[in-house]
Amino acid sequence: QASSPQAGSSTVRFMIQSLEEASDGSASSSELDAACIANEDEDAEMMPKDEAGVCFSWKSFAAYAGPGWLMSLAYLDPGNLESDLQSGAFTGYSLLWVLLLCTIAGLILQILSARLAMVTGRDLAETCRVEYPRPLSLLLWIMTELAIIGADIQEVVGTGIALRVLFGWPLWVGSVATGADTFTFLMIHYLGKRFLEAFIFILIMVLMICYCMNFLFMPPSSGPFFHGFLFECHDYAVLQLVGTVGAVIMPHNLYLHSGICKERACNRSDHEHVRQANKYSAVDSAVALAISFLINTALVSTFASGFFSLTCAKLEDGPLACLPPSGGDSDSQSISCITGTGSPGVCSDIGLADAGDTLKRLFGGEIGRTLFALGLLAAGQASTMTGTMAGQFVMEGFLEWRIPLWLRTLITRLISLGPAVAIAVYTSSSPNLNNKVDQWINVLQSVQLPFALLPVLHFNSDAQLMGKFRLTRIFRFICWMLALVVIVTNIYLVAQYAQSDKTWIRVAVTVFFLVYAILITCTIWRDIQQMFLFFRSLSR
Repeated sequence: QASSPQAGSSTVRFMIQSLEEASDGSASSSELDAACIANEDEDAEMMPKDEAGVCFSWKSFAAYAGPGWLMSLAYLDPGNLESDLQSGAFTGYSLLWVLLLCTIAGLILQILSARLAMVTGRDLAETCRVEYPRPLSLLLWIMTELAIIGADIQEVVGTGIALRVLFGWPLWVGSVATGADTFTFLMIHYLGKRFLEAFIFILIMVLMICYCMNFLFMPPSSGPFFHGFLFECHDYAVLQLVGTVGAVIMPHNLYLHSGICKERACNRSDHEHVRQANKYSAVDSAVALAISFLINTALVSTFASGFFSLTCAKLEDGPLACLPPSGGDSDSQSISCITGTGSPGVCSDIGLADAGDTLKRLFGGEIGRTLFALGLLAAGQASTMTGTMAGQFVMEGFLEWRIPLWLRTLITRLISLGPAVAIAVYTSSSPNLNNKVDQWINVLQSVQLPFALLPVLHFNSDAQLMGKFRLTRIFRFICWMLALVVIVTNIYLVAQYAQSDKTWIRVAVTVFFLVYAILITCTIWRDIQQMFLFFRSLSR
């Protein structure tokens, strides 16, 4: 049903209608007009408006469709794929409910970032520059650029791993080739955004076919699979749960989505046209994220069926996966276990770097390994393109610095390619070290997330900015609770990864948390004041 736009429209209709109700009914059209930007983006395409009484138009939906597919790639990038395979191999099916809730939370945030662009005509980065003090907006820009660079490193190294599996190239050679061939793929952008969106859609379909075929090679038992959607978490799965929350929703993706949606222009003085734009954008996002959830679930299930062992999960230095032994494994020093195929295995770590070879040993042939590498190659190539686009929107919005896309690509590649190649060379003989680096980059992304999430919630809660399309009180409450969960998760994640008996590390972590709290407070200071006034009025 999720793949049908009409079905998607029905599933999100309540959400859209509730989001678009005025919280107090006092907002007027003049407030909305004052919030709009008079000058349209020169690249914006005016969207059609349905006739009165039309609930859903396929023609109109086709005009709005596209941004959702570009946005959904952040849920399928190499960092997410590694999180998926580790979630399945380390914890089985038990965290499928976390993946589902994270995808739903991501959908809500993506809808809000798109609404901001549709209602105001400004993307998230532009709005941060206009609405926040200059020092704070510059700090948000720096943090977003760091998140983009971190994701870029994962994408370059992940594609390098795919090229190594498929063609036997050294990891550093594949990483350099990936950094260079992004220019070739970006030539599609100059053919028009519709061509780029179609190409991204094809890559996502390749990704889905590859991972669903691997899923069918070792289908799960229905009982354990559906039990994974029950809300429970074992002790050995806690850290993986937190890591999943941090890996799924990427901070720069909110900037990307609002920037792309801004190019789908509507008549912002016509409330019905804006309402329609919000509706079709939400359906586009829902369909795309439903497909991404299907792909992520297939990958989790494949590695849960093949490599999860309760013996390995409960080890003191675990959770670990049960892998078929390779020539380099020493059975005398490894904990024995039984793989999903019933063959003997050893408890060990697993990540992108060795997942393909492990699938080859499990299935006894090249097909599983090749399908995994092809899917990883499609994900890495597509993600590098959308990451570059996100960087362009961020730079233009925060700095008002408009530069050609090829120059932006050159800048990001020069910045990220050095660390990516260094990581590739340094970890080429140690896959486990590569896995650790990816995990730390996921921590970085998770820590950066509130500084994209909080501005989105802040602006969507602003009656002066959003006018009639301000969030209702119930949705403001839900979204702020979501933000609180993310922040608490980040604190726990950093605390777990930074555990040490060394005094200087403890001091550094304490300073980090203080600075983190100050930055969060500055980002939502007006919302904190309004909350204080609200509770103060209740106490009278």
